[in-house]
Order: sequence, then C-alpha cells, then structure tokens
Amino acid sequence: MAPHPGIDTDSIKDELRKDLLNLLEGVRGKKNLVFEQSLAGPVGLFVKFSTLQDYGVDKVFFLENENVDTSQKNIVFLAGGEKASQCIAIAEQIKRLQQSSSIEHEFSIIWVPRRTLVSNKILEEAGVLGDISVEELPMHFVPLDQDVLSLACDDAFGDLYLRKDPTSIFLAAKALMPIQKKYGLFPRIIGKGDNARRLMELLLRMRSEAAAEESTAASRLGMMPSATIDSLIIIDREVDMVTPLLTQLTYEGLIDEIFGIKNNQAEIETSIIGQAPGQQPKTQSGAPQQQSLKRKIQLDSSDKLYDQLRDANFAIVAPLLNKIARRLAGEYESRHTAKSTSELRDFVNKLPGYQAEQQSLKTHTNLTEKILEHTQAEIFNRVLEIQQNLVSGIDPTSQHEKMEELIARDVPLITILRLLCLESTISGGLRLKDLDSFKRQILHAYGYQHVLTLHNLEKMGLLTARTAANPFYIPVGGSSSNSGAGGESKITNYAALRKSMRLIIDEVNEQDPNDIAYVYSGYAPLSVRLIQAVVQKQHLLALTRGPAASATHPPPQNANSSHGWAPFEDVLNGSVRGATFVKTQKPDSEAAAKSRHMLTGSGREKVVLVMLLGGVTRTEVAAVRFLNGEMGKGEGVGAGGKRRVVICTTGVVGGREVVGAGVEMGDFGKG
Repeated sequence: MAPHPGIDTDSIKDELRKDLLNLLEGVRGKKNLVFEQSLAGPVGLFVKFSTLQDYGVDKVFFLENENVDTSQKNIVFLAGGEKASQCIAIAEQIKRLQQSSSIEHEFSIIWVPRRTLVSNKILEEAGVLGDISVEELPMHFVPLDQDVLSLACDDAFGDLYLRKDPTSIFLAAKALMPIQKKYGLFPRIIGKGDNARRLMELLLRMRSEAAAEESTAASRLGMMPSATIDSLIIIDREVDMVTPLLTQLTYEGLIDEIFGIKNNQAEIETSIIGQAPGQQPKTQSGAPQQQSLKRKIQLDSSDKLYDQLRDANFAIVAPLLNKIARRLAGEYESRHTAKSTSELRDFVNKLPGYQAEQQSLKTHTNLTEKILEHTQAEIFNRVLEIQQNLVSGIDPTSQHEKMEELIARDVPLITILRLLCLESTISGGLRLKDLDSFKRQILHAYGYQHVLTLHNLEKMGLLTARTAANPFYIPVGGSSSNSGAGGESKITNYAALRKSMRLIIDEVNEQDPNDIAYVYSGYAPLSVRLIQAVVQKQHLLALTRGPAASATHPPPQNANSSHGWAPFEDVLNGSVRGATFVKTQKPDSEAAAKSRHMLTGSGREKVVLVMLLGGVTRTEVAAVRFLNGEMGKGEGVGAGGKRRVVICTTGVVGGREVVGAGVEMGDFGKG
C-alpha cells in the first residue's frame, strides 16, 4: 500500500456518512428521525438533510422537544449513549408513543459513539429494551476543517474539571486508535498535564489489547511506527487556562465572542446581513417588517473570502475587505475592455464566481461593521484594558476598582467572572479579603443562586483564594511548596513564563505578523508556545534566549531520535502544572520497521497531531495555522524536515464555555 500523504479529513467524512446511511437503510421504509439536539450540528457537517430524505427519512425531530409524532411506523432515535438523561428521555418517549398511538411502531436507537451498559440498564428497567433495535454509530472525530478534528463533546470541559468525569479522555483514546491503525503507531507521544498522561497511558493499554487480539503475523506487522505522522502532542487544557479566558481578537474569534459559532455556522440577524440570496422578506401589507429573524451562515474554508479573513487580527480586516472590494470592482469593469468573443466568454464563465464572492463580501462587510460597533464600545475597551493589564504583569489589585465599576454597571455576569478567573489563574488566587468582597458584590448584583456558581469555579480551580502554599508571584525557579512529589509544578506560574516562554510581545505587527502573539495583540498563547517547543525549537530558542542560545543547541541530524521537550524541560517542570512526559512507541518488528523506513524515505512532509484535551479556542487554531505557514517556509524547524500540525480536540471553547460550565442557571428568587 502506498504511504498516506497526510490525515485525509474527507475520507473521515465519507466513512461517517456511509456508516450512518447504512444504518438508516437497514430500517426499511419511511421513518421519522429523532436527534439529540447537540448531535444535529456535527451530523450536518458530513451529511445533508436531502441525503437523509433519499434514505427514507420523512421528518426530523429534536429529542429535547418531546414532540415526535406518529406519522410513520418506523421511529429512529440518534443520541449519545454516555448520558443517563438522554437514555431516560428516549425510554419515556417510547413508552408514551406505545400508549398513545394506534400504530404499532418499530423503534430503533443509534447510540453515538457507542452503546453503554448504562443505556442498556435504563432501557431494560423501563421495560422497552425488548421492543427496540439497537445499533452504534462510531462517530469519533468530526472534521471541522482540513486541519481541525473535533470530538464535538460540548460538555467535555465541565466533565473533566468540574464533575471529574474522565469519559472524554476515553473517547479521545477511542478516536485516536483508528488513526494509529490506519497510518501506523505514533512514533512519539509527547505531553503536558495530568489528564494528558492519563490519555497516553490509555492509548498504550489499548495498543496492548489490540496486539493481543491480532491473530495473524501480517496484522501484527501492521502496527509499526507511522511514516506519515511524526508525533502526537497531548496538552491538558488546565495547563493553560488563561488563553480561553481572554477575549479573542481574530476575525473568527470575535464572531464567536459576539454571535457564537457552532459547527461552522453562526446565526446572524437578517437586519445585519440581509436575507439569503434569492429570498425576499415576507411582510403583510401595512405591517412593519420583522427585524429579529435570523439566518445561518456557513463559516469555513468553502467560503474563499472568509478563509482569507478568519485568522487575521480584527484590526486589519476592514482594510483587507476594502482591498478585495477594489479588486472585484476592477474585475467587473474588465468586461468593458473585452475585445474579442473569447475574452467575453471567459468573463461570462467567471461570472458565477464573481457573484458568489460579491455576496460573501457584502455579508462580511456587514458583519465587520457590526463587530466594529461592539469593539468601539466603552465596556468592551474597558474589559480589554483590564485583561491586557493582568496578562502583562501589572499589580492586579490596581484593576479591582475598574472591575467593581463593571459590576455596578450590570455588565453580564460571564464577563465579570472571566476577569476574576483570569486574575486568579495568573496570580495564583485572589487575596482572601478581595475574593470575599467580590463574592458579596456578585451575589447582591446577580442573585444568590450564584453561591453555587462561585463554588463550581473554585472546584474547577478557576477562582480561588491565595494561600501560603500558593503565593503571589512565585520565584522563576519555582519553589518546593509548588511542586509535586515528582518535581512537577502544581500550578502554572505565569509570572515566570512571561519571560522564560516569552508570552508577552511588546511590538506586534498585526499587518504582517512574525509571531503567534498577534492573535491576542501581544499575548502568545502558552498552549501554542508548548507546541513550538516541540516542532519549532530553534525559533523558540532564539526568541526566548537569544540567537546565541539557538546556535548552542543545533538541530539534531536524526530528527526521529530527538523530538521531545528538550531543551525546555526545566521550564516546563518548574513553571507549568501537571505531568511532563515523552513516550516512544517501538514497532512489533524491528526488521519490518527498517524496511518501511527505507521505502518511505525521510524527506517527506510529516504530520504532527496535537490533542487538546478540554477544548481549543479559535485563536489557538489561528496561531497554529500561522505556525504551519512559518514551518512551510522552513522557519526554525531544524533538520527534521517540514512538518504540518493538525489539531485534534474534544471541542471548540471560549471564555463563555469555560466559565459557563460552572454557572448556575436556576433562580432562587423565583419559584
């Protein structure tokens, strides 16, 4: 078999589509499909509703709405089998339909990504297990783009850090194992964080179990180190909690902050972006036009204009749009200069593309104008000022008066909590009297139900009181009180990392960036600095220790033997929380591995998989894409050849999702 050129995301979509359609085809005749609401978006990424209709789907319902009707004999439920609440909801709806309908329905359940003992037990106790057909859809990674694979686990952050539920770690391992089986073993598993270590150990155990199940020599020889994948880097989200708490400043990041992006789609009011092409607003005569309608717009690389804009710092988006508008206007005018029928025919052939780009330009110009209104508002700039002061190392107590003013002005609670959690994470906690004061103000301003919110944030380690064992501004070398038994830091010391990992870049060229810090206008995400410590060592050494340090640590000639955290181990062990590890996976057959290496060669571009447990922000994705662009030019990659980073994650998160995981939604004052 020819070596794979890289991770083929299109084939992942094709396999998912084929598996789902085969399961639907197995249910003969017309059928109603009942989705768990959180699965509808991910499924929509690889199959269209029109395709589902071709396979017999008549109507689609959401499980949470409890409104499935009896119009079809066949009813198919598509839901996650990991959560008891979904299993209970399905059991109740099946019993309701059995009791209320005159039709004898045939029920099928497709569990995503697997059938569990809990789901079986709940259905059995409800007395419906014998009346249904149960299948599995192994939907693990869903491609959000060519370089981003997501488990689409919306609750992964809360599960890992609030409820201490390791399910998403298991699901990550189950998703990574098929990649190993297809492309070969990850030659190295490099990681930082306690949950990252758990994932590494689970992968090793699954590999051992898979090897024990293999019966033929040929299949055993298949588990050799990959010729395509260079390494797997696993980063636990709790290693870097600061990055998701900051306001994202790329174009895509701000769309997410203001409007929200789910599964590559954003719901925007038609009063901002207008009606969809070909649609006219429906109004009754004499009635005012309704302005609150929303429509979904697709936000991915299929929109060529959006692909150019999404990773840019928002400060340069308006000039970019202006430049594109002038280019399009010039291309439209070229029709008047056509001197021959062939030139006119070429213009006519390009016209649909011009019209699509013109429509996209109109949409993104309107979006940019709305975002500008938001970013020019006083509250936005006050919040941004506080964030930048905190990350740059200014005494956080000097920001407290500004935060108290924001509370008094009834700024949304999520915004206040993001600022407090940011200070706590950077400073190793708040002074006890300051923390008590802020808690009191929050309860008075937003309601006493947020006693539970504050407790949850403390449980996640986001909002804590400073203690003697967790002092403010820890020395750069770390102290014994902040290290675990294995010499691992128990907290991430941002005071030390500002210098040792160069997290703050004072002069940022947003127009023509030369560092990942452009995504936050001066702050470099620690998570991406850790990726650079593996794949772009020479560049990071020159940046953090000067050009002379880069010269004293020349890139190794044999790239396959050297990848790891060196020479940054001391920084990681002393200043970044959690376990630090590098694990080399050896082949089952050394002779076969040598033969494969000779056949595939060493000059090809390789893929580095980065697994971010707990979620990735859109600005981190933009920073990694910038990193890929720099490595494509050969910047700081050393002698190991070109490498391309592909992101794997439990889901896409931002400050709203991180803090929102702990927010109590009930209201004690009303009943």
